[in-house]
Formats: sequence, C-alpha cells, structure tokens
Amino acid sequence: MSDWSGYYQTRYQFDPNRGEIWRPICAWLQREIPADATVLELGAGYCDFINSIRAARKLAVDVSETVRQAAAAGVEAHVGSCTRLGFVEASSVDAVFASNLFEHLERAVLAETLREALRVLKPGGKLLVLQPNFRYCYREYFDDYTHVNVFTDMSLPDLLAASGFQISRVIPRFLPFSMKSGLPARPWLVAAYLRSPWKPRAGQMLIVARKPET
Repeated sequence: MSDWSGYYQTRYQFDPNRGEIWRPICAWLQREIPADATVLELGAGYCDFINSIRAARKLAVDVSETVRQAAAAGVEAHVGSCTRLGFVEASSVDAVFASNLFEHLERAVLAETLREALRVLKPGGKLLVLQPNFRYCYREYFDDYTHVNVFTDMSLPDLLAASGFQISRVIPRFLPFSMKSGLPARPWLVAAYLRSPWKPRAGQMLIVARKPET
C-alpha cells in the first residue's frame, strides 16, 4: 500500500493515551537496550517507543510524515521505506525495534527490510520485534485490512534465523493484540500485566534476535 494516510485516519488514529501506555513497555524492554545505545525504530508511526526508550542516539523511520510530527526532541526522524536505510551507517546500531510492522509487509519487502536491519546492526546488536502472534489472535487478525503476512512464535523466529539472525528470546504471549483489546488500560496495569505469568487476551509476541558476532 503506497498511501498510508487513510490507514492513519481509520485503523491507526492518534491516541493521547498511547504514549503513557508505552512507558512501562519501554521500561520492560530497557533491559535489552543499554542507555548508551544507538537505537533505530522501523515503522515508528507516532514514535511512542522511540520517544520513551532511553538511548544515546535515537533514530526513527516511517513511510508517513507523522513520524516527523511525533518525534520528540533528540529523535532523528526520517520519512521513507524501511528497505532504504541509507541514512544509517553499516554496523552502527545497537538495537533495531519494530512493532506491528512485519505483518504489513509483502515478503520481498520484508526480506529487504531484514537485510537492511542486519546491515546497520553492530555485531551482537539486537533486533526486537513486537508482533501479532496468529496462534493467539486469529479471530481478529484480519480485522486489519492491511495485514498481508501471517506469523506465529514458531514461523517468525524461523524466518529471522533463515535471514541471518540468531534467536535469543521468544515470548509467545507478551501483550494484548491491540489497544482495542480492552486490557490493559492504564500504565500501572500495563506494568502489572508484564510482570504477571497470567496473560489474558495476549495476542502479541516478543522476539529478540541478534546479529552474529562474526
């Protein structure tokens, strides 16, 4: 889909509560990202992750101009495809993050995106993927008309491994499928949800992969 303006007006509207909800998520993810790291977010959208994560250098890219409007001070925002990261030097990034992105990408586009992520990551650098897990959200998965790829906690790690990454961690049930799922609704509930072994309505998985050291 070349023009995402309609998507931002319907399925992905601005929600002032989203930034608050992302703060405890970022606090949980911070264990994977040193505070002195260089971090790149792919498909950053409203920049909720990149604005909240602590890092020495923060970069964001999205096909929508929204990324420039939403980026906080200190975030380097770029409008363009995640397949073209020429503004990032090879082996210069400690962590690449993508949330609810890969399911929107055609296979060829996703393959190029993963090649670019591998290129910009330092050896040992991490790719963190927050992603719908079709195994647990199949009923509502195609309520989003832009979903063109289907992944589970088995298939996506396999794809990442086949693309040159080493899998470090897979959490099949991490968060609810979307903010419209009803849980959780407040930051303290999000924090409690992430700590809890019981994950009602969980439809999002988290995968942490690494670029090989050699």
